[in-house]
Amino acid sequence: MITIPVARVPFKRRRDTMLRVLGVRLLSRLLVLVCSLSLLSLLFLNRCGFNSIDDVIDTADPITPASEASQREEETKLELERLTAEIRTLKLQILQLTGGPPGHSETMASINSTEIGDCLAARRQVEFAEIAQGLPLNNEYELIAFSHFTISRLYPVDLGLGKRVVEKPIGFKRKDILEAVSKAIDTLNKNISSVAGRYNTEDFLEGLYRVEPTTGTQYEMYFKTKSHEKGLQVLNPGYTKIVMMRPYAPIHFVSVQRQQTKEKELIHIILPLSGRTGTFQSFMDKFVKIGLKNDKRVHLTVVYFGTEGLSEAQAIMSRVLMTRGSGGSNQNLRLLALNETFSRGKGLRVGAERAWNGEGDVLLFMCDVDVVFSARFLDRCRWNTAPGRKVYYPIVFSLYNPHVVYTLQGRKVPPEKDQLVISRDTGFWRDFGYGMTCQYRSDFLRVRGFDEDIVGWGGEDVTLYRKYVRSNIKVIRATDPGIYHIWHPKVSQNKTL
Repeated sequence: MITIPVARVPFKRRRDTMLRVLGVRLLSRLLVLVCSLSLLSLLFLNRCGFNSIDDVIDTADPITPASEASQREEETKLELERLTAEIRTLKLQILQLTGGPPGHSETMASINSTEIGDCLAARRQVEFAEIAQGLPLNNEYELIAFSHFTISRLYPVDLGLGKRVVEKPIGFKRKDILEAVSKAIDTLNKNISSVAGRYNTEDFLEGLYRVEPTTGTQYEMYFKTKSHEKGLQVLNPGYTKIVMMRPYAPIHFVSVQRQQTKEKELIHIILPLSGRTGTFQSFMDKFVKIGLKNDKRVHLTVVYFGTEGLSEAQAIMSRVLMTRGSGGSNQNLRLLALNETFSRGKGLRVGAERAWNGEGDVLLFMCDVDVVFSARFLDRCRWNTAPGRKVYYPIVFSLYNPHVVYTLQGRKVPPEKDQLVISRDTGFWRDFGYGMTCQYRSDFLRVRGFDEDIVGWGGEDVTLYRKYVRSNIKVIRATDPGIYHIWHPKVSQNKTL
């Protein structure tokens, strides 16, 4: 029997070779899988698009087939750019794991040095921006207001009376919003393995954005908080706020704040009043429906000046207290009477000092009788305030005279609730008004409140606003589609305007 000798390969070398080949094959298949999933996601988005989550009345121009195709093309380009970046990153990871080609270490060192420099520059821009805390300013004109947005609506603050007050984001504006929301969703979904616990566009509620010329675009976005535990259902899961920034470099994550409370923060509404009992009756009707029955976490303090109309105002409050099912009680409704000349500044100060919780800090909403607000506005009042850190100054939508608006259109004047429409024909953003504000009592008392030497209306709100602008407290100034100023005749020196 003849035996043919066979050359034996060392076992260790064969094992290393097999591991290297398996590693390269595994990484290659992983790359193909990621690309396939990304392309499937792209096809799904192109076919279905993003669902609108906002229930605001459609007042912008309808989308034409051409504009819709253009928007989809922009979304496709954006997704392709993202996929290209992912492929480039995966290729670099494969080269690192397999040892890479000759001279690879020098190339990687150059790439890492550039990326580190970009990250440091972006971080410096984030530090210098008024995003984590307020910065002292010289006057109210230096403050940059936020614009409110959803996936399908944009409420820009920088438009004049001749332009749109609400519009559909298109072109670069749409691309900017979609990229910010997508980046926020990707950040929230990190380390979440369960499909039910992952965030998507349906969880996006709304957001604010503004552009600072020296630092970049700031975003504050709110999502419905999801539970990561299987089978756990939370009645009031709360919300998740994510702050991001697009410096003049790639967009960077800034912070995430999850706030889950057993119940909403209690809002103390302060309403200075003198006369105008008919308007006050209308205000109370809406307050019962929105504040007491819907939100259920509000208290109202009416500070009444003078004696004329005082009995009527007291009767209106009493009817609410006696109406079964109204939600009103001596625990959340009260009227303080001052036999003095009307001063809005003093009325707000008295209401703040005599808030229901006399010892602890409370959230105040300083309101007027001509204002209508929604339950969502009350949520924004809570979201955009923090003691010692930030105050909220919403830009109110002011309605025109409805008798003029609807007569010119050849229509009957509809009920007030049907007049609450944001459009160029119905009103304008009252960007010169600072009377409506949400802030904590501790901040109000710390900046020494209003100038009470001002009698009547006007001037006191601007003075308070300037105090905050010049402090280290962050002022959230943004268009708010949930608060309206109802038109009424102006009375000045026996003349009705």
